[in-house]
Amino acid sequence: MTTTDVEITADLVRDLLREQHPDLAHLPVRLGAHGWDNQLWRLGDDLAVRLPWATGDADALLRNEHAWLPGLASRLPLPVPVPQRLGEPGALFGRPWVVTTWVPGEPADRAPVTRPESADVLAAFLSALHRPAPDGAPAGRGDRGGPLADHTAGVEHGIAEVVERGLVTDADALRAVWHDAADAPAWDGPAVWLHADLHPANVVTADGALSGVIDFGDLCAGDPAYDLAGAWRLLPVGTEEAFHAAYRGPDGRPADDTTRRRARGWAVVTALGGLLIGHAGDEGRPGGKPTWGPPARDALARLVATA
Repeated sequence: MTTTDVEITADLVRDLLREQHPDLAHLPVRLGAHGWDNQLWRLGDDLAVRLPWATGDADALLRNEHAWLPGLASRLPLPVPVPQRLGEPGALFGRPWVVTTWVPGEPADRAPVTRPESADVLAAFLSALHRPAPDGAPAGRGDRGGPLADHTAGVEHGIAEVVERGLVTDADALRAVWHDAADAPAWDGPAVWLHADLHPANVVTADGALSGVIDFGDLCAGDPAYDLAGAWRLLPVGTEEAFHAAYRGPDGRPADDTTRRRARGWAVVTALGGLLIGHAGDEGRPGGKPTWGPPARDALARLVATA
């Protein structure tokens, strides 16, 4: 991870607004959250300011979200942070930033989804999002939504690392899940719009129900299986079948068996990453987030149990 050279404060956010969007500068500013790529500052009751702070990729992700999400947001059945304004780099802050709508709720890594009906809610959201993307739609960062089998070496390395750290004990069972997924036929349908970062810190809940989806910086076109993997990391145990029964892909039908197999593989990829980030947080290492570990650990256990 990298960090910005400028300390981000409420005063800085106000100064940026006065300079570039003065009609918003009178609204109260308060810290919302420190995310992986961005800091989030509340702006009044209905808006938020997102500023890159910890990764070099964050600038491009913000511009990607600002360019594409407004055109998709109206068809999505859950609240999402719709970009309203773009702030350009300047003397005060040398990176782009955005003003978005505020999505209320608690991140699911801290307030997990517990309501079974959220399986239908997530399925409806992804059914609405997974429409064919136009020519020129962005490709996924790190090949998200691309060929699954290309990640075999990385998965093997990840499994070895979590075993070495004592985070997973049944490596063979996890490898069996992965190889079954990697052997599944590749996606041969249209490249569809993907959120491409559906993990518990990027959805919000209210009273245990899934109530919003946030952080669309990785919005891209690709294989819907990448997003379908979120079922194992987001939903209550035992609701995966209900989710898949309710989901409708770009052809208007539920995901076929090969797509579901690939989704399990992507769930392994993303849960391994979440488990290691959570472990880094437990050890107090930079970039670590302790709340990411438990849902990732649960996802891997569920994948192995249902293999």
